[in-house]
Amino acid sequence: MALSSTFSSNLSLGLKSQLTQSQSQSQSQSHTFQLCCKTLPLMRRTKANMFNPIVNQAVTTTEVPQRRIGKHHPNLWADEFIQSLPNHPYQAPHYAERCGKLISEIKHRFNAAAGGENIVSKLLSLVDDIERLGIDRHFQEEIKEALELVYRNWNDCQRDLNTTALGFRILRLHRYSVSPGMLGPFRTATGQSFCSTAQTEEEKIKSILNLYRASYIAFPGEKILDEAQEFSTTYLREALQKTGISSNLLHEVSVNLRYDWYAFLPRLEARKYIEIYGENNSWARMEDNEKLLSLAKMDFNMIQSLHQQELKAFSRWWRESGLPNVDFARHRHVEFFFMACAICEDEKYSEFRSSLAKSCVLATYLDDTYDTYGTVDELKLLTEAIKKWDPTSIDQLPDYMKIIYMVLYNGVNEMDREAQKFQGRETLSHAKDAWETYIDAMLQEAMWNATKHIPTLAEHIENGQVSSGKRPTTLQAILTIDGIVSENIFHKIDYPSRFDYLGGFSLRVRGDIKSFKGEVARGETNSSIVSYMKDNPGSTEEDALNYLQNLLDERHKELNWELLKIDGVPTCTKDYSYDVARGYLHFYNERDGFSFAYQDIQDHVNQILIEPVTM
Repeated sequence: MALSSTFSSNLSLGLKSQLTQSQSQSQSQSHTFQLCCKTLPLMRRTKANMFNPIVNQAVTTTEVPQRRIGKHHPNLWADEFIQSLPNHPYQAPHYAERCGKLISEIKHRFNAAAGGENIVSKLLSLVDDIERLGIDRHFQEEIKEALELVYRNWNDCQRDLNTTALGFRILRLHRYSVSPGMLGPFRTATGQSFCSTAQTEEEKIKSILNLYRASYIAFPGEKILDEAQEFSTTYLREALQKTGISSNLLHEVSVNLRYDWYAFLPRLEARKYIEIYGENNSWARMEDNEKLLSLAKMDFNMIQSLHQQELKAFSRWWRESGLPNVDFARHRHVEFFFMACAICEDEKYSEFRSSLAKSCVLATYLDDTYDTYGTVDELKLLTEAIKKWDPTSIDQLPDYMKIIYMVLYNGVNEMDREAQKFQGRETLSHAKDAWETYIDAMLQEAMWNATKHIPTLAEHIENGQVSSGKRPTTLQAILTIDGIVSENIFHKIDYPSRFDYLGGFSLRVRGDIKSFKGEVARGETNSSIVSYMKDNPGSTEEDALNYLQNLLDERHKELNWELLKIDGVPTCTKDYSYDVARGYLHFYNERDGFSFAYQDIQDHVNQILIEPVTM
């Protein structure tokens, strides 16, 4: 989608400008330090780093060791560009008033849909439209009542494949007890295809699309959903080649095939479906649907205006932290903030977005330090210093590590203070444990790399699900959302829960699959693919990839079960923790989107954070 002229000029500036560190406003002499054989300015003394011991410290010249470099794409989102974003037009109060009126009018649709014929089908379609357009938070009570009515009448209504697949997916995601066996009557005798009674080709495609979407909400052992996914994927790919099908339906099919359930983040889905529904003139011209689409557009833009203000504050934090000087690492702070917003758009969860994005930034700088740049001796010193959790103990660290240490120390402590406001108790011990186990796992991988040791696949995954970073980047953020999470409940989503393990496992294996070739080029020997091939002499890279993908598919089913089972964990807390895993998987959807700033990720940042929806 083309940007307006204002946004276009600003974006050009953001993509072409190199981020320059602001100079110190104090009268003290400027100091420099050696990093990657380049002389770079130290960070200025700000509130974020005022206790950083490296400021105003003399530098001694030492021999620079041989280091590996990741060769990552540079930062494409200069702080000057972020700060230059104009005031969003949808901050005006009359937009909120208009949204409130539309919300009130749309609520009446639930009452209308609950009467007359085809109650189940009408209510499911309404809930589905509202959820895909990203406005469901305005209708939580209405959706709850509608699905209670659907569930009570489920066995007494006539259902086609479309309604059955749609109902299964929505009810399961809302934690109703439903079995995929309800799809059995539509499966052929061979189990290789599913029959739809739809009268037109487009109606049949819609039915199979809903079957495809339902197939991803599978639990372990549900073979019929495996068959549904295999059949629907093939059918929909072939449908894209057909003629005479409306462009908006083909667009919808294409988007869903490109982004499966695990990679299709809620805010991105809303943006895509606003476009898809807007292209469907026959749907959009209906008065009730026009109201839905108008609300979705205004709501999207109003939330984007809030997210832009948060982004400016977050970008300033990154700039003032000194992290721009750590130039061997990936500068992906804006992409991480995009992920946080794509997961959680709600106005009241600003601290969740900030904590999640900051934690991801911290984990990335540590990851690049342990994975590529740091020597084993340096990494041991850093690991020891982090475990002491005392800024006075970092004198022996190289200067670049002092920057990273202090940003970690200040950031985690700050996030703990925010989490305490919500939880009413100390949470720092949990956070420190998560970060300590994370760096222990990364140090183990660094030592494996240094000695060219290839662990078994079991060893690699056991260590790798920790070094994936899922736990430390999620933990403090989820403690800032609704509900006090008691200690006995907390351990059902944190270590040593199966839920926590599967989230880390998913990120580790998907990351290995998508980043394998780049890691080999950087000289890294730790990968699920390499370990599998060592365990199975004579096997090929393709054998390893197939095995790991099948294993990942099965673990995703387990993760679905852990998410949707009723176990006393606040629903909101568990949902957002699950969606953080989905956020990471989004970056690995087609390739390694963390190390390289591919166009699709840039487009998503623009769509969620920069470009308003055209009204």
